[in-house]
Amino acid sequence: MFRGALLALSSLFLALHVSAQAPVWGQCGGIGWTGSTTCAAGSVCTAQNEYYSQCIPGAASESSTVPITTITPTPTTPPTTTLPQSPTTTSSSAATPSGSQIRADQPPVYHFYLQNDGGKPVLGPESSSGYFTIGSTISLNSADGSKLYLNVDESAATSYKPLTFDAVATTTDWGLEGDTIITTAPRQLNFLACSTSDPNVYDVYFQEGNDTPSGASCTLVTLHLPCLC
Repeated sequence: MFRGALLALSSLFLALHVSAQAPVWGQCGGIGWTGSTTCAAGSVCTAQNEYYSQCIPGAASESSTVPITTITPTPTTPPTTTLPQSPTTTSSSAATPSGSQIRADQPPVYHFYLQNDGGKPVLGPESSSGYFTIGSTISLNSADGSKLYLNVDESAATSYKPLTFDAVATTTDWGLEGDTIITTAPRQLNFLACSTSDPNVYDVYFQEGNDTPSGASCTLVTLHLPCLC
């Protein structure tokens, strides 16, 4: 009888010991942890950071423990607060407007970007690229929060329609097809890039047919959002 009682006590002790072990992938330590710091056999209590240790499966055949770490915060001096500069003393050229760039991806205007050249939409260098918000309207965003809207001058008699930047949106059927700029009513996606006296700047038109400006070298292109690849 004494031996049977001893075996029962041993089994109870073993069960309590096993149940006190943290399971595989369970927490086993860290600042403030009050649970078990012993891992089930076949896993090792591994510190992920000072606040969390986890039972990670490993080669160890015995359970392992990581002591709970107590860190006493060191008093620090509050940082000095620096007030932002007044808008009147900040150069607007240092700020980048919100929005997306719009680019061409075919020669001769490969990676030329849509931008404002004295009130006129053109394709030019990335360094002077405009930033746009694109929906049913396309707005050119300025660093000060003001906007101009990209419009198609449908009053032009030719099939190539000048693009304009205006305070009011009159073209309200812009859209995106993948990363391609289109109009939706009707669906059109062709633009015309025409050379100027400056090799870094191309005039850009919305093309609805086959007409081209005289005296300029023009190429049919599409316009896209920046490459996300």
